[in-house]
Amino acid sequence: MRKLKAEFALCAGLLLATATVFAQPGGGSSPFGNFPLQIEEVRDGIYRISSSASGNIIAFTSDDAVLLVDSKFENEYDRYMELLRTVTDKPVRYVINTHAHPDHTGGNARLAGLGADIVATENARRRLAAIQQMGLPTITFDDHLRLYFGEHVMDLYWFGRGHTDGDLVIHLPEERMILMGDLFAGGDPFVRAIDPAGGGTLKEWGPTVEKVLELDFDAVIPGHSEPTDRARLEAFHDETLRIQELITEMLEAGRSVEDVQTAVRAEFGQMAFFVFGNAADVIAEFQ
Repeated sequence: MRKLKAEFALCAGLLLATATVFAQPGGGSSPFGNFPLQIEEVRDGIYRISSSASGNIIAFTSDDAVLLVDSKFENEYDRYMELLRTVTDKPVRYVINTHAHPDHTGGNARLAGLGADIVATENARRRLAAIQQMGLPTITFDDHLRLYFGEHVMDLYWFGRGHTDGDLVIHLPEERMILMGDLFAGGDPFVRAIDPAGGGTLKEWGPTVEKVLELDFDAVIPGHSEPTDRARLEAFHDETLRIQELITEMLEAGRSVEDVQTAVRAEFGQMAFFVFGNAADVIAEFQ
């Protein structure tokens, strides 16, 4: 538990940095330099490449190819490819971006240069195109897309807005597993970072996760932390609803934006309500 808390103290800083890097054309490098990466096997043939900084990469391997979920910052590319080559020598055929932030899309251009197809929601592609991101997604969808990769059936869903307006969820029905991106970054206490300029919303986040919970799964891989279980995602959802209720009650009582933000963070943690930009834009949705 101490390890997870330390990991998210640093992750919180990187979520802040992501907001500034995202405005840079062509992707972006980590503003915190190079952090050690490690690789671990999550399930047979499924690997997690992680650091205490950028988002997770989840690598699916087959007899003839590799599928990556997210691509970290651009300057981490060489190091994570070295780690990937310790478990497979097969080419990267697909990259799925869980959303548009650069700690999840920074390696797109180099992976596209290897011949990989980039997959994302239509909303995420639109956000990336607006900042002239290199390695734009070539396969997009609005609500649902099914991929068959090796022995895996992968259902990709857009359930609604939350962290951004382009967050996708990957469901592996046969493995009873979901990959959440930063719609559920993880953390202890939970991290809930809202990017209003990227279409993010706190008000709609709860209903979006509620739709995820209608899927059949036991295992959950968050966007920034260690694999966990359904109960942990349910707890995140419950907390999100309680935060929404608290905000509504305080606004009805005439409290200020500053009072609301202070109260939420005091009860639920500093990163429970973190906004890229002006918190008033997020709270205004409840008025």
